[in-house]
Amino acid sequence: MDDRNMLAVAEQAAAVAYAPYSGAKVGATLLAADGRFFTGCNVENASFGLTICAERSAVFKAVSDGARRFRRMAVYVYAERLFPPCGACRQVLHEFAPDLSLIASCAGGETREWKLADLLPHAFSGAGLDSLRRK
Repeated sequence: MDDRNMLAVAEQAAAVAYAPYSGAKVGATLLAADGRFFTGCNVENASFGLTICAERSAVFKAVSDGARRFRRMAVYVYAERLFPPCGACRQVLHEFAPDLSLIASCAGGETREWKLADLLPHAFSGAGLDSLRRK
């Protein structure tokens, strides 16, 4: 699936997002290493801490279907300006794909590409937990 198709699928996912509070409908397409793709959309909640972003929604769907390695993600937002994934999404993506590339587009027409490592330098990882375990 090429970038244009991934962004089109992400836009379709954004169309079904539940965003009554922010108004920012976001969709994501996640390409797994095995060629499967998974979509996600943001689902807001009046208790903002319970909201889930499109990026994490796609990752959790993929993991629940057995995918653990990912190649690329496309994100689309129905907004005039583009914004990168939030910190929580960056951390979850890093857990499974520290070398992931992301492409994003918005209704305003802007398109941008990022490397996850540039968005989350010095990321926390499971390797850091080794020093906490009792021997």
